[in-house]
Amino acid sequence: MPSPSSIRRRGLLSALALTTASALLSGCFAGQTGSAASGGSGDGRVRVAMMQPPRSGLSPLSDDAFKLSRWSTAETLVSLDKDGNATPALATAWKQTGRTWTFTLREGVTFHDGTALTAASVVKSLTVAVGAAPKPRILDGVDLTVRAAGPHTVTVTTAAPDPLVPQRLSSPQLSILAAKAYRGKTVSPVGTGTGPFELVTVRGTASAALNRYDGYWGGRAKASGIDVTFVPDGTARAAALRSGEADIVEAVPVSQARLLDPKLITEVPMPRTNTLYLNTSSGPFKNPGLRAAAREAIDARQIVTSVYEGRADIAGGLLGPALPWAAKLRGTVPRQRAAAPENARITVGTFTDRAELPEVAQVLQQQLQAAGFKVTLDVREYANIEADALAGKFDAFILSRATVLDSGDPAAYLYSDFAGDGSFNISQLSDPAVDRALATAAATATGDARRRAVVRAEAAVLATDAAVPLLHERVVQGDAARVSGAAHDPRERALVTLDTSVE
Repeated sequence: MPSPSSIRRRGLLSALALTTASALLSGCFAGQTGSAASGGSGDGRVRVAMMQPPRSGLSPLSDDAFKLSRWSTAETLVSLDKDGNATPALATAWKQTGRTWTFTLREGVTFHDGTALTAASVVKSLTVAVGAAPKPRILDGVDLTVRAAGPHTVTVTTAAPDPLVPQRLSSPQLSILAAKAYRGKTVSPVGTGTGPFELVTVRGTASAALNRYDGYWGGRAKASGIDVTFVPDGTARAAALRSGEADIVEAVPVSQARLLDPKLITEVPMPRTNTLYLNTSSGPFKNPGLRAAAREAIDARQIVTSVYEGRADIAGGLLGPALPWAAKLRGTVPRQRAAAPENARITVGTFTDRAELPEVAQVLQQQLQAAGFKVTLDVREYANIEADALAGKFDAFILSRATVLDSGDPAAYLYSDFAGDGSFNISQLSDPAVDRALATAAATATGDARRRAVVRAEAAVLATDAAVPLLHERVVQGDAARVSGAAHDPRERALVTLDTSVE
């Protein structure tokens, strides 16, 4: 655990890095439309510093979809309220009849290219998503077909009755775009969304620009546009807020938060868990006893105290305080007996995009080595390590994972990460008991019964020690004093909205 003197030294170095990064960032933001020096340009545009650059050309079929959602440019049929309940968006009503859901579309909606939202455009967007490879993770284990039942009516039919269809259709990866967005195997959101802001320019992984869309069905946005710069370095993002080069900064690292004016920082518990995934199909952790040994070796409190400086919550399971019902329903999990590591050699991977994770890896390395493991770390940018993680090339992988990101319901996350055919199964887990529990949770109607089934599925996963939950993160977002109406969304779906403005 870092000593008090090393923490103080890290603070001094961080302050120096913040000042240096501020100078370097001036050129980045000055090149954006509507940007200016500290204090802003006064043209009503919002300057945003985001953590991760696009990984798939802003395709809505990838995780880039959440950027489109946070910029209010691409929309879905359904939205979620703060409790995860489905509410109207591009669809105004829906009903279930057996395996089929019927959605009534909002009339008078136009895409940014001027074409009208119709049942045909919805069918096109959802059919492309269903046939995508890889499939959007919200559709893991789901077979569905989409058909037009009228000019403004769409039916969605699943292979088995699915109570979660409306919540699934709230996933940003199932955004509805204009027909011109689809060209061959590519999907372009430029000028093809329905939201209050139109995406007009994308400069690779450097920046993007959006203008207000005055034809928006929900009214006129307060801001005239959004200028986005992608800044993977957390110190540089914090510097952009401090110097006035950015109006909104997402994912301020905890090491930088204490260096900023507390009035500019908002901290919200979020449904995001920092977890150590253990490879159950090959290597030392194929042995359940060694997985148990790794779990017993880990002291999450030390990580929360030293790395996150108390700005996180120690994990009691995979589902954290953003879902308070989980702790109330959770019981005792049966555990495997630990085996002696006997110098078992393991490689632990993680990524640099989230500033805390490399330091988490170092602390875990010390803890696991103290227990008898021989640990090698492999730390890269996420874009360069994801494929290897999904292919099972690591013995263990540290991941910051949103647990209700797509549907507002954790059953989809649990299936994606721990089902035998889950699309994000880093642990390479294939366990019949887990699969049965996940299937039961997925088939249970929304409400208390589903929540109990989800907690039983969580327990089945934890009993395998395929994943060791470490901590639950908090959103640390920076908003300049001149900003009002910025969203502070624990699900990371909203950021700049109709009501966001700058003085």
